[in-house]
Amino acid sequence: MKRTLKGHRTIHMDTNKLVLVTGVTGYIGGRLVPELLKAGYRVRAMARNPRRLRDRDWYDEVEVVEADAGDRDQLDKALEGVDVAYYLIHALGTGKRFESRDRHTALTFGAAARDAGVQRIVYLGGLYPQGEELSPHLDSRREVGEILLASGVPTTVLRAAVILGSGSASFEMLRYLTDRLPVMVTPRWLHTRIQPIAVRDVLLYLVGSAKMPATVSRGFDIGGPDVLTYRDMMQRYAAVAHLTTRRIVTLPLLTPSLSSHWVGLVTPVPNSIARPLVDSLIHEVVCKEHDIEQYVADPATGLIGFDQAVELALKRVQDLDVTTSWASASTPGAPSDPLPGDPDWSGGSLYVDERESAIATTPEQLWSVIEGIGGGNGWYSWRLGWWARGVLDRVFGGPGLRRGRRNPNDLSVGDPLDWWRVEEIEDVKLLRLRAEMRLPGLAWLELIVDTDDDNRTIFRQRALFHPHGLPGHLYWWAIKPFHGIVFGGMQRNIAAAAQGKDVPRWRPSRKSS
Repeated sequence: MKRTLKGHRTIHMDTNKLVLVTGVTGYIGGRLVPELLKAGYRVRAMARNPRRLRDRDWYDEVEVVEADAGDRDQLDKALEGVDVAYYLIHALGTGKRFESRDRHTALTFGAAARDAGVQRIVYLGGLYPQGEELSPHLDSRREVGEILLASGVPTTVLRAAVILGSGSASFEMLRYLTDRLPVMVTPRWLHTRIQPIAVRDVLLYLVGSAKMPATVSRGFDIGGPDVLTYRDMMQRYAAVAHLTTRRIVTLPLLTPSLSSHWVGLVTPVPNSIARPLVDSLIHEVVCKEHDIEQYVADPATGLIGFDQAVELALKRVQDLDVTTSWASASTPGAPSDPLPGDPDWSGGSLYVDERESAIATTPEQLWSVIEGIGGGNGWYSWRLGWWARGVLDRVFGGPGLRRGRRNPNDLSVGDPLDWWRVEEIEDVKLLRLRAEMRLPGLAWLELIVDTDDDNRTIFRQRALFHPHGLPGHLYWWAIKPFHGIVFGGMQRNIAAAAQGKDVPRWRPSRKSS
């Protein structure tokens, strides 16, 4: 059977193989799905919130199932009839108990896969040195691999160090540190040897692992052709990006904890993710073997080197073609459905700041401004206040305002938007954002476009806050005096921008349009 996917060559389909991909809203999972489709597999995408997948180009090509990897009953349904299961879940940045969460989820998944008759599990873990006391992050990745290997299901564990690709946390950390700091005082881990690998080669090995013989159940080191120190990587990045040579001074007193705060201040990567990444960089992570080649052939042109990987990633960034990023994954602890105001809302106090105005412009012009909000365009109100709140959020481990936006013009459900996440979007009607900043409660912001009986364009704006305990109530009343400046200013300035002469003409571009 032949089938042509949009933008790809004609392929021969293997309709007997059903593949389950977990972590599909994350960085690797979102890129793996189209590669599996190109290889001819039937794909079932598993997500806790399937709505976040609806704007993906491949959405209509896959079966989508709603399930939590830690819920056995939901897993049993998701794994029914599956031949190969990709386990791309880890609790990076979820807090102090991430090891126990990783352990529980891996044990649950392994048992469910065995009972469902899955023929192979494929897991992407971390490369680590033998015989050393590992960082909590690397040790948890090691343990998850061992749990899956002991599950009774033939398992492929791919162990990678730094993954180089547009939007990966490791690449973004490298990019921002090098771009922003021509002179820097750095910790000792900049002299640790690392074997990075391009994300394209990671995807090659992941797809190829689905066809390993049933007798193979083991781990494989995967890495690119270059072994470099982090200092070397920064200097070579600077050369590829046409920056001046960076002046780097090593300071032994910079501990991993201090280093992660430093990374959090300079880059968009929050401390909760920077800390485990930095902790892992204190270890030498170099491949001890390349046995994977016995089962998955390297490209005929060879694996992608560091310089080419950086060039490819930067081109994606410049072309606004970053399909997934580290920020694509859900933030643990962030609110989810039901939305306040829905019939099944869980109850309790709900504070609302609601504003409305009629605007002398078309709904499309107003929507052009709304869909372009955040990131480089800002939030149309009290810049100093937003900046200060962003800094405060980062101090307490939140994302702050540095995540920006994936694309300067378009938004899709699930996109990160500074400290918000797009929860719902209906073109020329509604943009609903869910807060992922550090708050004593749950918060949403809705920007709504409507028309009245006189055919006037109406701009409605709602800020909703569901407090957690006394701190939540105190927080709302403490910031309420500033609502006129923040939300009132936003209402007026968005309206003014929509009525201006330089408003771009809105054109449908999302898949759901």
